[in-house]
Amino acid sequence: MRVSAWFVFVFFIFFCTRILAGPYAPEAGRPGSQALILGHGGIIAWATGFREYVPGEAVEDPWMDPQRAMGPATGKASDVLSLGRGGSIVLTFDAPLMNREGWDFAVFGNSFSDTFLELAFVEVSTDGRNFVRFPAHSLTQNPVHAFGHVDPTDIDGFAGKYRAGFGTPFDLEDLKDFEAVRSGLVNLNDIPYLRLVDVVGDGSTQDHFGNKVYAPYPTKISAGFDLDGVAVLNGVPRESGGGEGDTEAPLVSRGMGGGGGCFLQGLLKNP
Repeated sequence: MRVSAWFVFVFFIFFCTRILAGPYAPEAGRPGSQALILGHGGIIAWATGFREYVPGEAVEDPWMDPQRAMGPATGKASDVLSLGRGGSIVLTFDAPLMNREGWDFAVFGNSFSDTFLELAFVEVSTDGRNFVRFPAHSLTQNPVHAFGHVDPTDIDGFAGKYRAGFGTPFDLEDLKDFEAVRSGLVNLNDIPYLRLVDVVGDGSTQDHFGNKVYAPYPTKISAGFDLDGVAVLNGVPRESGGGEGDTEAPLVSRGMGGGGGCFLQGLLKNP
């Protein structure tokens, strides 16, 4: 019996996705995603200032304006601040972040697809000197070229996990067992400072567990993580990332894993 081309195509997508999918939440619009949609009702404020911006390598002047990261995110790819390779910024808020029930804040970037993911570590501080970094985990096994793909189900705890218009949420409760928190150096109910540190994606950076971190590298002009804004949340439940309403998602290129795997260039549209 002749097998139809459509059946082969569907089987190919299903097989590749199941084989290569990791253990973490998927991209925006998929069941189980933690992506927080821009305009979600749980957003009560935004980062309003910055204390220190240290741009890294390969970022040009038009992308080095910290004011682009202040106030509400826009979802526009060009209206962002680039950190550059290994760069960082310390953001401030009109009122400190607090450890409430559920997600406490979300970081918005400007990725043009669900798999072109430039990443950043996220750190918080009470005094602006002692910072605690959110545990981040990367399972991407191979180097990723400048326009390569990262499977979002292989990464957790990084800013930049979701495409433009969707924020990566964080819960301050996840930091409660760190020594700086237990000793009182960092008070999770008094967080006026948030630092983002670009992850250099060539494998020279390690995650919380000592794994090499791979992300698109080397990018140029606006290299590194691109920051659109940081939202303050009013206890958004962790069971729902707030990705409802993702019905007009753009056509994207999907890829599974680092520089290899199953790539379906522009064939799929998010449901």
